[in-house]
Amino acid sequence: MRLAVGDWKPMRDKVLAIVAELDATPPPLPEGELSEGKAFLAWLADNHFTLLGYRRHDLTVVNGQDALKVVAGSSLGILREKEEKDVASSFAALPPEIRAYARRPELLVITDVAMDPYSSDGHDGIVEDGIVLNDETLEVLAGMAVSQAEAGADLVAPSDMMDGRVGAIRSALDESGFTEVGILAYSAKYASAFYGPFREALDSAPRHGDKKTYQMDPANVREAIREVLLDEEEGADIVMVKPGLAYLDVIRAVREVTELPLAAYNVSGEYAMVKAAAANGWIDGDAVMAEILLGFKRAGADVILSYAAVEVAERIG
Repeated sequence: MRLAVGDWKPMRDKVLAIVAELDATPPPLPEGELSEGKAFLAWLADNHFTLLGYRRHDLTVVNGQDALKVVAGSSLGILREKEEKDVASSFAALPPEIRAYARRPELLVITDVAMDPYSSDGHDGIVEDGIVLNDETLEVLAGMAVSQAEAGADLVAPSDMMDGRVGAIRSALDESGFTEVGILAYSAKYASAFYGPFREALDSAPRHGDKKTYQMDPANVREAIREVLLDEEEGADIVMVKPGLAYLDVIRAVREVTELPLAAYNVSGEYAMVKAAAANGWIDGDAVMAEILLGFKRAGADVILSYAAVEVAERIG
């Protein structure tokens, strides 16, 4: 549906109400309703507000805001800006930020282990001639996990979906003396269209091809069971299904084959759809989000990762 001239103003007010607590201000708007609407929509695009309520943080916020809000507002971590990304230099910048969070005793620090945020091609592994190299990537992932553990991570969370990475990381952690650092494995991670807002905000979408050669086919539930059991055998402490909303049957199937804690991920696209519909007045956003998360729990999830975690926690006390 196209917005008529003047219709953007109610939308603007709703969106600004949602992002009022962010450190961001829209530009001065020129005269004329049509020009104002275009300027506001351009401001939204520049600030990545498909993930309403979220923005990037730098290290200065860690000790200056409520810890829960900082961590939730940081998505999965803090990235340094780089025109050209590369794994070694980008990831080398992260341990100081991890240490800053680890100094907060009330926090459980879980760090993402994957190459896509730090590589210029946007893939989760080493790429050669357009092919993602599974075995060659394992050494890099193991090194990332050890670096994160040295910086104070309580759990490392490999999200790459390379075969054998849980075992490689467990061995590397143990050999480096980090036997108490756990692994939250993205065991059944599907090649999903629901990751769009996160990839936009992080600028981590693949520059070529897609991730279907290593992430899972959305039509396949039996592979999810196989992947979970392999990760459990290799030493995972928690297994996870991602995304969650369209995969409740997978969560239930996994729950029935493992006694490990089971996590489900309420991903960016799921969150953004609720926020956008609520901002447009179509649904009661709080009630719908609560119903979605309840569905995750009912399907068998012990742990739920969600962009709505802070607001839901505040509502339920």
